[in-house]
Amino acid sequence: MAVTALATRMQLGVWGVRVMQARGFASEPSDGMQAGAGSVREAGGAFGKREQAEEERYFRARTKEQLAALKKHHEDEITHHAKEIERLQKEIERHKQNIKKLKQNSDD
Repeated sequence: MAVTALATRMQLGVWGVRVMQARGFASEPSDGMQAGAGSVREAGGAFGKREQAEEERYFRARTKEQLAALKKHHEDEITHHAKEIERLQKEIERHKQNIKKLKQNSDD
């Protein structure tokens, strides 16, 4: 078997072997599949319109959920940063007090 594969590679070259390998993965329908098989939406008619409406409803709801989650995330970020600002302002005030104490001690 290895000899046959080697002989095939020698005759076809590397590209020919790759074409032979890729041919098995083609997306063309096989003999067992019907050529007209497809989704309900592609078929058209009332079921196609219904399918389209359901898809649009789903994506609108999904977008609404994502926007709500994004809004909540930003509100949480704002709250976090406001607390961080408050904490840092307290730190600044504490350092100012320490500097004032050091100046008073150095003046004495």
